[in-house]
Amino acid sequence: QGQLVESGGGLVEAGNSLRLSCRTSGRQFSNNGMGWFRQAPAKEREFVAAISWNGGITAYGDSVKGRFTISRDNRKNMLYLQMNNLKPEDTAVYYCAASRLAVGSRTPETYPHWGQGTQVTVSS
Repeated sequence: QGQLVESGGGLVEAGNSLRLSCRTSGRQFSNNGMGWFRQAPAKEREFVAAISWNGGITAYGDSVKGRFTISRDNRKNMLYLQMNNLKPEDTAVYYCAASRLAVGSRTPETYPHWGQGTQVTVSS
């Protein structure tokens, strides 16, 4: 059973940047698509970004397209989310997840492995 651990969250002012990291351990996810989701209080979990097993295909939620970039380094067992021009509405707990598919998807149900989440708070 693999483990995913997020880091890099924090409190930032609007317009600034943060880089989230997700370290995987216990098993290899290099053949799996991976993704980032977020959940704000009283809201459903929202798709943020996904990346294929080799990084060749990426997808983004409409609310973050053009501001966030997902990437991965399979040699280091790491997944990243570069978040630029942050807005107060980006405030949420961010989760990384490993998919059962080779290409990440927008659907949480296709991700059997999840991290515990990291809080991102953007002040106005």
